[in-house]
Amino acid sequence: MSQDRRSLQFYQADVFTDLPFGGNPVAVVPDSTGLSDHELQQIAREMNLSETVFVLPPTDPAAAIKLRIFTPSQEIPFAGHPVIGTFYVLAALERLSLKGSVTHLLYECNIGLFPVEIHLRDKTVTRVVMSQPKPQFLGTVEPVQDLFEVAKALGLTKAQIDGTKLPVEVVSTGLPVMIIPVRSLTAVRSIKPDLSAITELCERYGANGMMVFTTMTVEEVSTVHTRMFAPPIGIPEDPATGSASGALGAYLVQNGVVDVGPTSTIIAEQGYELDRPSRILIQVESDDDAIQEVKVGGQVVMVLQGTLTF
Repeated sequence: MSQDRRSLQFYQADVFTDLPFGGNPVAVVPDSTGLSDHELQQIAREMNLSETVFVLPPTDPAAAIKLRIFTPSQEIPFAGHPVIGTFYVLAALERLSLKGSVTHLLYECNIGLFPVEIHLRDKTVTRVVMSQPKPQFLGTVEPVQDLFEVAKALGLTKAQIDGTKLPVEVVSTGLPVMIIPVRSLTAVRSIKPDLSAITELCERYGANGMMVFTTMTVEEVSTVHTRMFAPPIGIPEDPATGSASGALGAYLVQNGVVDVGPTSTIIAEQGYELDRPSRILIQVESDDDAIQEVKVGGQVVMVLQGTLTF
């Protein structure tokens, strides 16, 4: 091997599933010090997954690690399944100090410091749970023409959306996403997205993607069935989306779709249309009718490890 070539270990995990080839895959590079921004983007494009995570030493001593997250086309400041998958990988590699049944850590990303919980049973990680930024409700899609365009971009009729009597709303718990209610499971599963139209609408409303949901589900234990389209950040359809699921949980509580209590627990199923079934646990904590915290978590399985040479 030429002396000017380098090698890096990488790992791939499937997130929000307990079975290989389900959930959403993420690539994790545990030793990313010294890589340039251009190299980080090249590696993410080579991995060609919805996200690749690069682990770095934190700049804040309160954090265990710093994460930088890239899609194949750009860096993003925050995400869900990459954080959960990365902590599972680092725990499996014994790179974290884990104590008791739940270990609480902080991680650093491009928008600040956030908590993560690693749940253990018999020294095995059973679940990773992340806290997300406090939700921001950034506006509804109200003009009749715009709602028609949203429906058309998804291959739906306007009645399949406004028949829910719920708003189409942009919500952020780290990344802004357009939340779109749909009346039936059949309609959601029949969606044929127009990616260029979705991109244009997302740019108009300042969103990174569209999350479509229905309260009709495939699995009896689920609360909602969802699909996520994020072509503005290079992801045509995502099989499991932690950041958007947090925003969805806040939307469901804010609009009274689920019972509101000190903690509202929601199970979202996603990825069925991509043959990657995913189960996402969402917890929304409220006090005095105001949302105080949103958490998203799930199971993870390791599926691949290898060496990247460049």
